[in-house]
Amino acid sequence: MVENVIEMRQVTKVFGTFVANDRINLEVRKGEIHALLGENGAGKSTLMNMLSGLLEPTEGEIWINGQPQAITSPSRARELGIGMVYQHFMLIDAFTVAENIILGNETTKGLTLDIKKAEQEIQALSEKYGLVVTPQAKIADISVGQEQRVEILKTLYRGADIIIFDEPTAVLTPAEIEELMAILRKLANEGKSIILITHKLDEIRAVADRVTVIRRGQSIATTEVSGQSNHELAEMMVGHSVSFVTEKSVAQPQEVVLEIDNLVVNETRGVQAVKGLSLSVRAGEVVGIAGIDGNGQTELIQAIAGLRKVESGQVIINGQTVTNLQPRKITEIGVSHVPENRHRDGLVLEMSVAENMALQTYYQAPFSQFGLLNYPKINHHARELMAEFDVRASSELNTARSLSGGNQQKAIVAREIDREPKLLIVSQPTRGLDVGAIEYIHKRLIQARDEGCAVLVVSFELDELLNVSDRIAVIHDGKIQGIVKPEETDIKALGVLMVGGQVN
Repeated sequence: MVENVIEMRQVTKVFGTFVANDRINLEVRKGEIHALLGENGAGKSTLMNMLSGLLEPTEGEIWINGQPQAITSPSRARELGIGMVYQHFMLIDAFTVAENIILGNETTKGLTLDIKKAEQEIQALSEKYGLVVTPQAKIADISVGQEQRVEILKTLYRGADIIIFDEPTAVLTPAEIEELMAILRKLANEGKSIILITHKLDEIRAVADRVTVIRRGQSIATTEVSGQSNHELAEMMVGHSVSFVTEKSVAQPQEVVLEIDNLVVNETRGVQAVKGLSLSVRAGEVVGIAGIDGNGQTELIQAIAGLRKVESGQVIINGQTVTNLQPRKITEIGVSHVPENRHRDGLVLEMSVAENMALQTYYQAPFSQFGLLNYPKINHHARELMAEFDVRASSELNTARSLSGGNQQKAIVAREIDREPKLLIVSQPTRGLDVGAIEYIHKRLIQARDEGCAVLVVSFELDELLNVSDRIAVIHDGKIQGIVKPEETDIKALGVLMVGGQVN
């Protein structure tokens, strides 16, 4: 008989009148990688928050290793051998790797902290699982991929045998993703049980043994992954056929909308991040920017949007020099910006969805009159946008924080496209989104292009850039390494340019 380490039986979670999980069943075996697949807002994170002790079920039972358990807190989950690696890492920048790992579970010698012993234990653990870290390094000085290793080591250090990964590859480079997949396989081979929450179908097919599909709060099916195609998994997830290639006509580029001339921009420490970069984007085309994280793309976009100082060079939009203008002045001449960090730069999380959708226009009619906000108009407008862009929430009065990550992203995209911009800048447009939402956002980007908008897209997802772009500019070390057409290139050639090579 196959041994189930987890059985969630008819688990229901209700918030007020909203049913987030509706009689869900989930079984996870020892030593398997079990994927949890579902649209944004389908209830995956809610379900895992009950398993990790952050929430308690309204109804239903959770059995761990054949015994019914009340998981009333994260510390109780830890006692049962359950650990969770969250999508947004929970690390303290000023602490070292070792200090973060042992926090709350300190190794002591008498009354004093035995950091040397802790560092040795962490080193041994990291070597055992192939999780290369430097225990003495400060979190502020390590890469995102290394931060994730620290989070995994934190759960292993606390003795977890069941590890939940929530969207673990959302911020990783392709090389880091491959590395993580190898680590997951190693953990499973060691007898650990892995639950993998992800929207990325290729990843599920690469590492998962079985997958449970959740749709609108209900478990639809559990199936073996082998033999399933991306199309079959996607259809199970969203309930209808999904296209992975965005239909689009050949671009008809017109006048230059964005002209970047010999731009120099520093990063936060004062070191040059953008080094004499020039690029133009025309009305009626999508220009993608590909590059390894940290090669100046973040600073470039922030400089265009007025969020970072330009040291030298020019940014010209619609023939007007906007270099170092205030962000509001730039938005008012027809620029929309979907930022890469939706929580920090795209939303005010404690404000309502309606207020967030009016953030760029609240001071203009019809949302404002004589200095007073017209909330009926703001709320009505938000309801219209939520319907048009499929932003799922029980009300426009809900806080932005209460939305799933994908619905937060759709709310920002709705706000920025609704302003009918001349230039639409989109950073990481589909980070953390499910295939249905990705398909929809790609369609809206092409629609904006076809309506005469100039669209600039920055993404780490090379498939995405090949799908939506008319031209792809590859950035390396703060400069444009090459500009290619999607139909004349592939991921391998883009990868060569991304590391500073040349393609014939």
